[in-house]
Amino acid sequence: MTYRFDYTQIPEPSMAALRLYIDKRVKPGDFLTAVLENNLMRACSHADDDNIDLIPVYAAYLYNEIPGNCHGSAEAVAEWLGGDDA
Repeated sequence: MTYRFDYTQIPEPSMAALRLYIDKRVKPGDFLTAVLENNLMRACSHADDDNIDLIPVYAAYLYNEIPGNCHGSAEAVAEWLGGDDA
């Protein structure tokens, strides 16, 4: 697979869910939550056939384009969402 790190390979529904997470702190589905938490094994287990190949693109997007305090661990995601029970 050839990766384009302009993020156009990220499917629109996933990009919309990421924007909601970043802008409005809405919890995304299991795959994106695992990606945001930096949980590779969980992300792989929840990825569909398209997204499994795009995990490096998601990683680049998170690293380059979104606030650093809203991803990287389960704790960072829980805090971004407003608490441990979010």
